[in-house]
Amino acid sequence: MCSTRFIVSLHLMRKILLFLFVLSGLGATAQPDLDSLYHCLDEEILRFPQYVVQRERSIDSLRQVLQQATDDQQRYQLAYQLYERNIAFVNDSAIHYLRQCITLAEQMGQPVQANECRSQLAVRCSNTGMYDEALEILRHVNPSVLSGESLGKYYEAYNHVYNELAYYTHLADMKEEYLREAGRYEQLMLSILPATSDAVFLRREMIAQTSGHLKESMAINDEWLKTVERGSHRYALVALYRYLEYKAQNDTTMMMYWVAESALADVRNATLDQGSLWELANQLMLQGDIDRSYRYISFTSECTNRFGSRQRNWQIAPLLSEIANNYKVSSERNRHRLQHTIMGISILALLLLATLFYVNRQRKRLSLAQAKQKKTNAMLATANAQLSEKNEALSDVNGQLQALNAQLAESNRVKEEYVGRFMRLCSIYIDKMDVFRKRVNKMIKNREYEELYNTTRGQESKTQQLEELFESFDAAFLHLFPNFVSEVNALLKPEEQMQLEKGQRMNTSLRILALIRLGIDDSSKIAEFLNYSVNTIYNYRARLKSIATTEREEFEHQVKLIGMPK
Repeated sequence: MCSTRFIVSLHLMRKILLFLFVLSGLGATAQPDLDSLYHCLDEEILRFPQYVVQRERSIDSLRQVLQQATDDQQRYQLAYQLYERNIAFVNDSAIHYLRQCITLAEQMGQPVQANECRSQLAVRCSNTGMYDEALEILRHVNPSVLSGESLGKYYEAYNHVYNELAYYTHLADMKEEYLREAGRYEQLMLSILPATSDAVFLRREMIAQTSGHLKESMAINDEWLKTVERGSHRYALVALYRYLEYKAQNDTTMMMYWVAESALADVRNATLDQGSLWELANQLMLQGDIDRSYRYISFTSECTNRFGSRQRNWQIAPLLSEIANNYKVSSERNRHRLQHTIMGISILALLLLATLFYVNRQRKRLSLAQAKQKKTNAMLATANAQLSEKNEALSDVNGQLQALNAQLAESNRVKEEYVGRFMRLCSIYIDKMDVFRKRVNKMIKNREYEELYNTTRGQESKTQQLEELFESFDAAFLHLFPNFVSEVNALLKPEEQMQLEKGQRMNTSLRILALIRLGIDDSSKIAEFLNYSVNTIYNYRARLKSIATTEREEFEHQVKLIGMPK
């Protein structure tokens, strides 16, 4: 029971640490743990239906308020809020409420609001591939009644439509014409919209990046990132463009981190227009992670169908087809490997049956030879010789069995020692957690929030717990293998032998070798126990092999034999 509670507690602590890691910002030189981030994204995708239900409930609640509203101004505001909540959720609903806003604004005699909504309606239409409709809507906008930011959004809508047309057309002359129009409206938009608007940040960043000024474009993205709330839908957009920054710099690790961050924010915000996850699936496919890529692109395709964007379906369809083909090829390859394995096992089974048949036949011949002993002394001598050989082989097997029994006894002794020590650790950690719980409860009860914050924000407790764990591990291991350090040094070059500081039991390299001696040779499991990254463990193991006196492949095998009966 104590062991189970301890395991559950450790699992909970890992969850908390993972959550804090995702929430905490990464420094300029920090290398993110992509596996942990992908794992977090996988878990959030499983929760996605819950996020969608929450979004639908909020929309339904607002829709009911709209149905009961009698004042046109209030109905306009509620319809506009419903449009905003459907922008990245259900495109047809967003268009519906924008059209309702246009009707209400015209009824109230507010041409500015009506034309603003038309500009945004044109963007919604162009996002779904309805370019003729978008241009027709913009032709009905009267720019003379607009000024300031409203006029800037009108120019932004034209810029967006022409950029989309230029991106998807296959005619070179038309692309040139569309880009020229997009550039003209871009200059008008940048001259009017405030510098802190998303459209201005985006265009400034893209202009700098396409011009090759990567430091300038990254600085613009840094400035833009400061204006958004972490985890919001705007944060997902900024993170996606930050991914493009690192992609331009060929920084694969940070590139994958930021596109995963963008996808994570989209999932948590119940975004059905999944652009970031689509891009993440594409990059994972290029890196050879076919299974994860297939899961992500399938999820993206489902979201896109619910969002109702023909344009996004056009983007996803080729990638979905390619990933599906790669997934099929990979599955077929695995199937062939499985077939070959089954065939090999079948052949071995047939050989075993043939051997058993042969052995049984030889046994029968030996019985006949013993019955005719007086007449066939020569044959009996031969059989005795064969029997002697088999006895020798049996003796060898018995010797191997004795060695295995000795190893089993040693393993049982190690297991009993570690079980006893870690059962005690379980009890100690549970008591400490209970004391900490009571202390936190008391602080909350006394409203000592500042002291509670100071108590929980540091890493001293975690560091102390790790030190106690390592000290207990070192003591237990050296109790079982008192000559472990000297025997490890015997396997190392003289100038590379480990000299421990006074009072130090083992260092990180010795702990890695100790875990290998205990049969834990998986680098990910070693990294989890020692609180290091997998790459760090790989580096330690590679260095230890390089300074060994034996062959690199033989070194860890020799470590596993330390303390074994000779």
